[in-house]
Amino acid sequence: MNRIRCTVAVLAAAATVLAGCGSRAGDENASEAKAGCADTSGDVVKVGAINSLSGGLAVSESVIRDAIVLAVEQVNASGGVLGKQLQLIGEDGASEPTTFAEKAQKLVQSDCVAAVFGGYTSASRKAMLPVFEDDNALLYYGQQYEGLESSPNIFYTGATTNQQIIPSLDYLKEQGVTSLYLVGSDYVFPRTSNAIVKAYAKANGIEIKGEDYTPLGSTDFSTIVNKIRTADADAVFNVVVGDSLVAFFREYQNSGLTPEAMPVMSMCVGEEEVRSIGARTLEGQLSSWNYYQTLDTPQNAKFVADFKKRFGADRVTSDPMESAYAAVYLWKASVEKAKSFAVDDIRTAAGGVTIDAPEGTMTVDGENHHVTKTARIGRVGADGLIYQVWASPNPIQPDPYLKGYPWAAGITG
Repeated sequence: MNRIRCTVAVLAAAATVLAGCGSRAGDENASEAKAGCADTSGDVVKVGAINSLSGGLAVSESVIRDAIVLAVEQVNASGGVLGKQLQLIGEDGASEPTTFAEKAQKLVQSDCVAAVFGGYTSASRKAMLPVFEDDNALLYYGQQYEGLESSPNIFYTGATTNQQIIPSLDYLKEQGVTSLYLVGSDYVFPRTSNAIVKAYAKANGIEIKGEDYTPLGSTDFSTIVNKIRTADADAVFNVVVGDSLVAFFREYQNSGLTPEAMPVMSMCVGEEEVRSIGARTLEGQLSSWNYYQTLDTPQNAKFVADFKKRFGADRVTSDPMESAYAAVYLWKASVEKAKSFAVDDIRTAAGGVTIDAPEGTMTVDGENHHVTKTARIGRVGADGLIYQVWASPNPIQPDPYLKGYPWAAGITG
C-alpha cells in the first residue's frame, strides 16, 4: 500500500527540498523545534486529514478518508474531546509525495490543526515527516509499512514488519513452503519488504527463485508472470500495489496458475482491492493483514454497521480504513489521558494508551510510537470478502527495527 517513489534517494531529496534543513526522524531535539499554532482554547478544535482523492491512489485512499470522517463524526456525537467539538479539514494528497508535504505544511502552519490523520505510501510519509518534525506537529499514520523508522512526531497505527511480513512468512513456512518468487512495485516499501524476506529466507532455508519489480501503474505483467510460472516456486510473495494489481492477477490467472498450485501471499490486497480486481480472479488467494471485515467481534460488528449506514450498504471495510479509524480514537484517548491538546503533553501521555478497536486491542508503545497488532492471514472467498485462516494468539508488540531478529541485522530502509 505504501507507495510512489522509484528510489529512496529521490524521495529523500524531495523531502529535503520541501522542508529545508530541519530535523529528521530520531533527531534528539526534534520535539523542541516549535510550539505550533493550534488554538484549542475555544469550543472547536481543528484536526486535519490528508488522503489522495485524485490520481492513481484515489481508489484506495478515498475510502480511508470516509473512515476518518466517520470516526470524527462519532467522536463529536459522543461529546467531542475534552468537551470540544472537532472540525475536520480535509486535503487531497493527489497521489504525489510532494503534494502530501505541501498540504501537510498548509494544515500545520496555516490551518493550525491539532493533529493530522493520513498518509498512505511510504513515499508520502517520508515526504511529510520533516514538516511535522520541524513544526513539532502530530501525524497519525494508519498504513502498514516496511518499518525501520520512528519519529517523535508520528504515531504509526498500521502494522510494522514484525506484525505483518514476518507472520506471513512464518505461516507459509508452516504450510511447507520452501521456495518463493518475489514480485513488487518499484519503490521503497516493496524493495525494503523483500530485503527482509530474503534475510528471513536465508535464515530459514527458503529458496528465492526470482525477484522482479515493475513501475508503479504498470499494466504489462506478461514477462514477469511467465518467469514466475517457469520458476516453479511453492508460492509468490506479492508487494505489487494499486492499479497494477488488477493486471498482475489477471495475467496470473490467464497463464494457468492457480492458488492451489502456486498461491500468492499479498501484502496489499484488502477488501477494496478485491472489489477492483474481482472475486472470481482472486478466490482462494492469501492476504496478510491485521483486520478483515469478516472479523466476528462486537466492536467490528458496530464499526461495519455504522460505516455501511453512513456510506452505503454496498460498501466494504478494510485494514487501512480500520487503522485510520482507530487512529482518531487513539489520539482522543491520548489527549484525554494528557488532559491537554499540546503535542509534548500527548507524547508524554501516549505510552500505554489502549483502545478496543474493531481489529482488537491496540496499545501504544511510548518509545517507538507504534501499536500492538494482531497478525492475521486471510483467504479470499467467492463473495469477495476475506476470511481469517490464522491469527497470532495475542497482539504482537511492535518491533520496527527488528531488534528481536538477529538475521535482520544490517537491513536498512
